[in-house]
Amino acid sequence: MANALEIAKLSKCYGGPAASIQALDNVSLSIQEGEFFGLLGPNGAGKTTLIGILGGLVRASSGQVRVMGFDVVDDFRQARRQLGIVPQELVFDPFFTVREALQFQSGYFGLRNNTAWIDELLEGLGLADKADTNMRRLSGGMKRRVMVAQALVHKPPVIVLDEPTAGVDVELRQALWRFVQTLNQQGHTIVLTTHYLEEAQALCNRIAMLQAGRVVAVDSTANLLRQHAHQTLQVRLNGPLPASLAPKLLRKEANPETHAENNTHHYTLQLADLAELEGILATLRQAGLSLQECSVHQADLEDVFMHTMAGAKA
Repeated sequence: MANALEIAKLSKCYGGPAASIQALDNVSLSIQEGEFFGLLGPNGAGKTTLIGILGGLVRASSGQVRVMGFDVVDDFRQARRQLGIVPQELVFDPFFTVREALQFQSGYFGLRNNTAWIDELLEGLGLADKADTNMRRLSGGMKRRVMVAQALVHKPPVIVLDEPTAGVDVELRQALWRFVQTLNQQGHTIVLTTHYLEEAQALCNRIAMLQAGRVVAVDSTANLLRQHAHQTLQVRLNGPLPASLAPKLLRKEANPETHAENNTHHYTLQLADLAELEGILATLRQAGLSLQECSVHQADLEDVFMHTMAGAKA
């Protein structure tokens, strides 16, 4: 399958020799057509700089970026046509209605007779009843929906969503993801940056993690979870943990006296896999202990992210 985005040895340095900031440091990534790709990292990791280079707002210090085969510098017009970017910031023209804003955006790309697609965008993003409303009168969440529609108005094969659900309500978030997933199923490549890691885990097929301008991890979501994650068993017992289970102990409740009236103790044990659960429960039964509470926690992408970032700093 062809690559929708090719990023090769990309670096960006801000400032002069005396006070330079390395925003990107030799970043290389390939994102295939049709992927739903997550780009994760803490604030200052270089995600926004990378998106700025994709969109032509930032000039790279070195390296090359291609969008659907078009170089973002040498073939900038064609590269822009292949790309739709939804930025973090709310940017809108206060003089237009929603429909007029989308019509003008179509005109920027030389598109005529785009009414049917504009209507589909308005319907899909829950904006149909706001089509003739001035942009100034929209709530923040509605303005963000319009920004998504503007990024999609020219039907770009590659869509970059930079924190699209930051500060928006649950209804918008769910509506947006339904619409974007439909676009992805139709063949559009989606690149998502988000601090809501549960979104990335649920939506993205593959993920890259950036730290201090460098790629510190890139793999399928399933592999990242499998390679870095672990499972834990949390139990509340009517007595102390048997000594034979001590090697599996991750932590004991800091203040067990909070349950002194019931003479119970809380423990968190590490599981290599779920098959160990039966043996642990059997050990507890043999020790004459009864479970007051029991739950298994499956490590998620947030756990993987924190582990990866900690390793990158070490």
